[in-house]
Amino acid sequence: MRPEHTPLFAALRELRAGAGLSLAALAERTPYSKSSWERYLNGKSLPPRQAVRELCRLAGEPDGRLLALWEIAESHWSGRAAPAPTPAAPTPPTDESPRPRPQEAPPSAGAGLRRLGGSRLLVVLASAYTVIVGGTAALLFVLLPDSEAREAGPRPGPVPFSLAPQCHGAACEGRDPMRLICGIGPATLASYRTATGAHVELRHSEKCGASWVRAWGTEVGDRLDVTAGGPTHGVRIRNEDDAATFVYTEMTEVRTGSTVRACFRPASAGGGQECFEARVGGAATTTRPPSPPVASGR
Repeated sequence: MRPEHTPLFAALRELRAGAGLSLAALAERTPYSKSSWERYLNGKSLPPRQAVRELCRLAGEPDGRLLALWEIAESHWSGRAAPAPTPAAPTPPTDESPRPRPQEAPPSAGAGLRRLGGSRLLVVLASAYTVIVGGTAALLFVLLPDSEAREAGPRPGPVPFSLAPQCHGAACEGRDPMRLICGIGPATLASYRTATGAHVELRHSEKCGASWVRAWGTEVGDRLDVTAGGPTHGVRIRNEDDAATFVYTEMTEVRTGSTVRACFRPASAGGGQECFEARVGGAATTTRPPSPPVASGR
């Protein structure tokens, strides 16, 4: 699994866990087998686009953000987003190939290179190229003959990418919960349905020691804020793409027993700010906006 694929797989696992769907349930309710879902959710293979849509449908959540993550992962998975390959150094003539005899000319720097043997010329070219681009030892292993590559030692293996959270507590303050892998299996402290119909949730990661707000069903111009007694972090719905998918605030540091507060401000001028709170370590709650007072008749 490559780092650019991780946000997709983390979001898929979060969605499945939040909906309480087992692998068997997914296999029964979609065209994909239990073993296929196991590969899709663990990053062993890229799920089809339709599988992502099916999971969103079963979880009852919009598919815009997950499909955007799928597009990014698919472009890297297929190699369409890979950088153009480095052009190979020109191959010097072998000892068997005929070499034209140049006419007598004053000695030059190029003549010194021509007198070098095949393997030495490759080393010089590789070294010069490495200095120009900033250097990578891997290029030498490509250009050196097998005997010299063996002497230089084995190539280092790939560094495994960790799915563990990348921050905790104060280090998470003001940072993206999805990028820092805090969005895998978070708890929902409280959920709220606004007067405009938007869904707002207070999310919390015990491993990261941080909370944030997630929302969907919003409108362009709406704003969300979260605070736990320290800095306030907010996000505004900027365009139709934001409104069609999940939006997240940045994280705020929390501890067990802390009170986290979320506020929703609708874009409409006549709508008032709606806020709700939850206590970390308390039971999850679901609330609705207060009903408008009914005018009494005379």
